Amino acid sequence: MNILVTGAAGFVGRNLVENLKNIRDGKDRTRPALHIQKIYEYDRSNTLEELERFCADCDFVFNLAGVNRPKDPAEFKEGNFGFAGRLLETLRIHNNTCPVMLSSSLQATLAGRFGTSEYGLSKRDGEELFFRYAEETGASVYVYRFPNLVGKWVRPNYNSAVGTFCSNIANDLPITVNDPSVELEMLFIDDMLNEMYDAMEGKPHRAEYPKSGEIINGVEYDGVTPQPTEEGRYCFAPVTHKATLGRIVELLRRFHDQPHNLIMPALPNGSFEKKLYSMYLSYLPKEKISFDLKMNCDDRGSFTELLKTTEYGQFSVNISKPGVTKGQHWHNTKWEFFIVVAGHGLIKERKIGTDEVIEIEVSGDKIQAVHMLPGYTHNITNLSKTENLVTVMWANEIFDSNHPDTYFENV
Repeated sequence: MNILVTGAAGFVGRNLVENLKNIRDGKDRTRPALHIQKIYEYDRSNTLEELERFCADCDFVFNLAGVNRPKDPAEFKEGNFGFAGRLLETLRIHNNTCPVMLSSSLQATLAGRFGTSEYGLSKRDGEELFFRYAEETGASVYVYRFPNLVGKWVRPNYNSAVGTFCSNIANDLPITVNDPSVELEMLFIDDMLNEMYDAMEGKPHRAEYPKSGEIINGVEYDGVTPQPTEEGRYCFAPVTHKATLGRIVELLRRFHDQPHNLIMPALPNGSFEKKLYSMYLSYLPKEKISFDLKMNCDDRGSFTELLKTTEYGQFSVNISKPGVTKGQHWHNTKWEFFIVVAGHGLIKERKIGTDEVIEIEVSGDKIQAVHMLPGYTHNITNLSKTENLVTVMWANEIFDSNHPDTYFENV
């Protein structure tokens, strides 16, 4: 399969092209049904002669080219309608009826606040052009009305508030939020790419867009929400997320503060928070890619907190100098894992009120996780005379100096 991507230099185009290369080169094996040979990248820097050649040889077209921030509104028509017509006519000249995907926008619904949008009108005209092309040629046409597209490589201070917020907060620049209650619907680029792969496999998710106020199966539609249906005229990506501007900014500020307080917020798999954090990190300036951790040092070695989580405790690393013993305390409900990753040591644990001592020899040559049991006083000794003992420690809760649940007692 040969793929033509127009608008290849844009945010969506770059993400799509690089990930199609991963499939082509066998680096991404999650789509075994897709076999890609050539990827034709077309953008403003290319010539019409190249477009001719690409259209003659492609087996699938992603039309991502468009205009969304022109100096003159008239450019909407040319960018979102004129080029589309040129693309389809070129395919027609070469009798190429391969499937064609169109990147449109929810603004094309002309519902609610989109009713007077020049951009939405130009996108609507482009959609109709593709539908007529499908009727006339029999080609499969996949028209997607995307909400706010977000993810890595979104251009800040352009047409994405989320991209601007990520960039400014990552770079310690001010942001402006006029109304924190405004809600955005967002489609993250990776979820969009999964839908594009579905389309390439001939199984796009289809939908219709009921008019505002229309009630179907007891659901009142707002004009911009797709109604999934197998025979739908339009296509849509099923995984999107909604959040207010206030919520987005709140999360970004938490991400910004993580290197200082070490607290990692909950990031459930597939969640908006997890995807937004990944997007935020892509805007970090190079001087923030690494950050110092506070090492608590004394003549015995050092103890450094690495990461704290609100739900799953905290991680630390302990370095003990040769011959040093650390610990000698117990907890009521707190418990820990000690994981020696370098050196040679001995862990001892004794149940409070008894004389029996459990001894476990540990080494970085055979990495093990050892439970520090609640109600057992415990310690760890570096048995080496020359090498430091390095232990990664996990505790089931963040240390609270007001309620430390830590009591000194020699093993």
